[in-house]
Amino acid sequence: MLEAVQQAALQGLWCVGYLRYEAAPAFDAALAVHAPDGPLAWFAVYDKALPWPEDQHAGAATAQVQWRESCLRPAFGSAMDHIQRAIAAGELYQVNFTAPLLGAWQGAPEEGAEQALFAALQRAQPGGYTAYIDTGDAQVLSVSPELFFDWQGGQILARPMKGTAARGATLQDDAAQAAALRASPKERAENVMIVDLLRNDISRIAEPFSVQVPRLFHTEALPTVWQMTSDVQARTRAGTTLADVFAALFPCGSVTGAPKVRAMQMIRMLEPQPRGVYCGAVGVVRPGGQGIRATFNVPIRTVTVQAGALRCGIGSGITSGAMPDAEWQEWRHKRAVVERASMCFDLLETLALQDGRLRHAADHLQRLAGAAAHFGYLWDAAKVQQCLHELAQAHPQGLWRVRLLLTAQGQARAEAFAMDASPKQVRLQLAGRPLDEAHGEFVRFKTTRRAHYDAFTPTQPGVFDAVLWNAEGEITECTRGNVAMLMDGRWVTPPLACGLLPGVGRAMALREGRLTEAMVRVEDVPRVQGWAFVNSLRGWMGAEMV
Repeated sequence: MLEAVQQAALQGLWCVGYLRYEAAPAFDAALAVHAPDGPLAWFAVYDKALPWPEDQHAGAATAQVQWRESCLRPAFGSAMDHIQRAIAAGELYQVNFTAPLLGAWQGAPEEGAEQALFAALQRAQPGGYTAYIDTGDAQVLSVSPELFFDWQGGQILARPMKGTAARGATLQDDAAQAAALRASPKERAENVMIVDLLRNDISRIAEPFSVQVPRLFHTEALPTVWQMTSDVQARTRAGTTLADVFAALFPCGSVTGAPKVRAMQMIRMLEPQPRGVYCGAVGVVRPGGQGIRATFNVPIRTVTVQAGALRCGIGSGITSGAMPDAEWQEWRHKRAVVERASMCFDLLETLALQDGRLRHAADHLQRLAGAAAHFGYLWDAAKVQQCLHELAQAHPQGLWRVRLLLTAQGQARAEAFAMDASPKQVRLQLAGRPLDEAHGEFVRFKTTRRAHYDAFTPTQPGVFDAVLWNAEGEITECTRGNVAMLMDGRWVTPPLACGLLPGVGRAMALREGRLTEAMVRVEDVPRVQGWAFVNSLRGWMGAEMV
């Protein structure tokens, strides 16, 4: 098939398609895989390429998917133990262990749900090496950030991605996360093992002494994680074919481990199902100068849809000393992009409108613009301001709670609800368990996706809100506002790095000097001399802990 694809491209045609991970033994019988659950390779042939329609998905159907894990925490820990024993015994250096997330449409999917999900995936993971392929029997939705190889004019470039860190809650924390990733001996070792493997693979088709690594340990900012990449390039020998390139490189070492043959044997033993398109290759082969140009991704961050079932693989490279809890957390960070794209939500701001005047509107709009940039939502400041202006004009008197909503397509709408004056004193209750999502993007940004907050809504009569805390035991915020605590004679509020919304009311209190940032742990609660609930809508309300 690859020979036919190359001939088509030489004749001026464009070929778009994929190879499954299970195609590996076609190039080397020593590479162990499960029996495939679909065609090993599939390509469509086109006469020409058309411009990408920018508004292709405007007004498209919505797509909501419920995901569940196929590998639970005990099984994950058992696999980690097995891999560490094999590494300690000298069998291999690294194994890329993966498992699929299994998804189902919530309700009957609308016509065009797959395209809508693809558009949402693109917003959640912008850029990269992206493809939507509909074979008729199945759909492949790939928004992979990883380049497998780009080959043209006798030059080949591979860019393996190995090494991961979570994004930070603040600019300073984010920069520190990136710096820690670059400096981490474990992450650098994980990366360089695969760079060495790719250098060896590429040397099989390269002119002597042409293999180079011009860039090593480069950190790239993705929406939910920092990733470390390195470049490996070479001049390919005269007469090299597309099939030769795949025979040398496939599957990419970043999704197998090293050495590749032993790593793939262990993958087949530990993973009970075929990987499919995930960890194979998705790409385009087209005319290029005097020959062809082939560009393929490593299909991570890739969803396949077939017969109403959805699947998306998640994995990480396991090296000596890798800690199961840290690797499990890395899986959570990687799956966040898919989960974000799999549910409809609007960006949200809540403002007070009193006698026709909006409180702190500029601060709220600035925060909303930042959320739009983060989530890839269209942003038109003038339209949003006009929406608020019209609502304010329609409510010239009284006190109102305003909900300002922004859709992914940039459509703004505002709603007003009559509001009573805020009480001077409220009652708060400490949450009985940690908020697992404290460091996630749906805490750092305000949206209509609030299930993680709603789970902590107080049930005790007379309790206004719950005080939340993270898995590290640090106080974070309330479900509807920020929290302030009087300790040692000064009012403090948790820093953003603990995992909380940067509230407008909180920011004002910090600017005025009424608040300072300080980390407070759950065990410190008995030392708190006073409590307050703080947000832009209600202002500063004294509180007591019950």
